[in-house]
Amino acid sequence: MHDSVPFLDLVTPHVELEEELTSVFRRTLQTASFIGGPMVEEFEEAFAAFCDARHAIAISSGTDALRFAIMACGVQPGDVVVTVPHTFIATTEAISQAGAMPEFVDIDPHTYNMSVEMLRRFLEERCKWNSSGKLISRRSGRPVTGVVPVHLYGQMADMDPILSLAEQYGLIVIEDACQAHGAQYFSKKHKRWMTAGSMGHAAAFSFYPGKNLGACGEAGAVTTNDAEVADKIKMLRDHGQAKKYHHDVEGYNGRLDAIQAGFLHTKLAHLAGWNARRSDHAAEYNRLMADNEALILPYEPSWSRAVYHLYVIRTSERDSMMHHLKKAGIGTGIHYPIPLHLQRAYVSLNYGPGDFPVAKRVAGEIVSLPMFPQLRADQQARVAEEILAFTSRTIRELADIKVNALVPIEQPA
Repeated sequence: MHDSVPFLDLVTPHVELEEELTSVFRRTLQTASFIGGPMVEEFEEAFAAFCDARHAIAISSGTDALRFAIMACGVQPGDVVVTVPHTFIATTEAISQAGAMPEFVDIDPHTYNMSVEMLRRFLEERCKWNSSGKLISRRSGRPVTGVVPVHLYGQMADMDPILSLAEQYGLIVIEDACQAHGAQYFSKKHKRWMTAGSMGHAAAFSFYPGKNLGACGEAGAVTTNDAEVADKIKMLRDHGQAKKYHHDVEGYNGRLDAIQAGFLHTKLAHLAGWNARRSDHAAEYNRLMADNEALILPYEPSWSRAVYHLYVIRTSERDSMMHHLKKAGIGTGIHYPIPLHLQRAYVSLNYGPGDFPVAKRVAGEIVSLPMFPQLRADQQARVAEEILAFTSRTIRELADIKVNALVPIEQPA
């Protein structure tokens, strides 16, 4: 009888760091510095350095971090912000809650991140310049002022051409880096590797417990190289205060608890090693399943150094495979089963099933396999063995009824 393989193990790393984390708790009790203070400032300084950014601002959650970044960078209520439908709803919640409207472009069929070509087509074909020189969405009639590329699954979007298009059309770029702590991108423009959170006008990170860098509760951060943006976010998170009881704007209660900042600072010292182990696990999965023609494995371009928040494969028999793995005691997930343009929450945007076909196709075929730093080689081997057993049987069954094998998705003409 095999032991089960969890989709995610949050117990082991916290047991390993128990003494370090307990010392943070003791420090908090001994200083009674529960909100703000040295632990928050120490984490902000360390995380900014980790991301190669000038500023990091600790926030209560990743959703608030993205919302505050959008607001602080100058997106106005009523504006359009362009993003992708293949992401968690927090991306579009942040846009809507900042008073803007999300509009979508389809994803790249290989990386599952924002398609540069689809963004280009959106700007060229679905927008127009009005007499005042504003870029206007033909669909909604609203000004288009921002774009949010999502660094999905721990891999950065193709940022050079996205930033180039944004500059051409006068758009604000906010990186949704909530799954990409430490991911890197080789910029041909800058001729060097650049880190998630350092390329856009600002970037948002989530430290939800299951992230590569996770708090012991809710937490987030914004990074930026713009001191004015950083100051605005600091005010937004703290009731609009420039200093105590002096409210320049009406803000929010979006502060991060000091104890969570202390936990994150402690874990940050281990993040590079954890990310390296995730990359090693991804390489091992790739090796174990390389010859399995029933699967499409993750694609990592030469310009990417992914950190594999998730290891996501595609199969045309996704639901059956997940059922097989569940019976074998192997945990899996789907990230994400319904594209945002088809969610009931966005029925008012009037998108239909025929819009964004790549995102719709991907959502029906993806499955996330167990991925965490402490994943053992024997556990990975067992996952691959069970997948091989399932796909070998399925391929024989499909051959009997002459159904074509899974093929890569092509971007629509």
